[in-house]
Amino acid sequence: MNRATTNSEPKMVTMGKQTMEMGGPYLGWMKDSSDLMGNPAGLRERMAEDGYLLLRGLHNPDTVLRVQNLMCSNLAENDQLIPGSNPADCRVREGAHGAFLGGSKALTRSNEFLSMVESPELMAFFADYFESSVITYDYKWLRVVGPGEFTGAHYDVVYMGRGTRNLLTCWSPITSVSLDRGPLAVLSGSNHLQQLRENYGEMDVDRDHVTGSFSNDPLEMIRLFGGRWLTSEFEPGDAVIFGMYNMHGSLDNASSQFRISCDCRYQRATETVDERWMGENPPAHYAWMKGETVTMEAARKRWGV
Repeated sequence: MNRATTNSEPKMVTMGKQTMEMGGPYLGWMKDSSDLMGNPAGLRERMAEDGYLLLRGLHNPDTVLRVQNLMCSNLAENDQLIPGSNPADCRVREGAHGAFLGGSKALTRSNEFLSMVESPELMAFFADYFESSVITYDYKWLRVVGPGEFTGAHYDVVYMGRGTRNLLTCWSPITSVSLDRGPLAVLSGSNHLQQLRENYGEMDVDRDHVTGSFSNDPLEMIRLFGGRWLTSEFEPGDAVIFGMYNMHGSLDNASSQFRISCDCRYQRATETVDERWMGENPPAHYAWMKGETVTMEAARKRWGV
């Protein structure tokens, strides 16, 4: 299920300000792996092949909606929404902009949020997938993405690669996400790019002081590495799971609404962890973007990519 629009007219969207046609040569629909739910071996095989899993209804939608209510109320209280509008619509007040709220304990340690991202059902899903007891990082990445904003193409490993590389990201929309609201996008085949793993994939943003996104130009990524960007429309309860070497970003938020989403990490309890993201007060990034920073352009020139 792609949740595609039924309009027969070509749907034009932007990613990094580049215009692409949905269903055209550069942008297509993600493969839905929901039929493999309850089949961990099948899910692992699909992950090895595609580098991601699109799963509808991984979370209890009612649980996600409680988080949505918390977030939208918070935005309204902080004067980020159009006065008098329904907070659930997340209509952005003029002059307001998005925010990264990963360090906001009032939100990410709330009962509502933890009931979603640390639910017994979700932890059991990952335990079945890994065939092991599992843990999730204490630090949670919570994002409010405003109009005109997007995320550049990157591997997660450059931000959290000091523990096991067998770490999974679970990206979860908290609001509905139509194509014009800036959904997640993944680059097909990017999990098999061995050269990129060996140069960019060995980078550490705190150690190397390099800006994290490999590129803000989605068409450049296709020229360099082939493949096609894949995305979908999402509803609360849906999720996309992917590994540390899946190149991903997002379409531009071309709507007048905030897109709210979170991305959390899960791994085997027996494997090493990246201590930057664990504990009551995780250190998080202690050196990235501080002092003299190496541009990605300079780093890529050194790597020959």
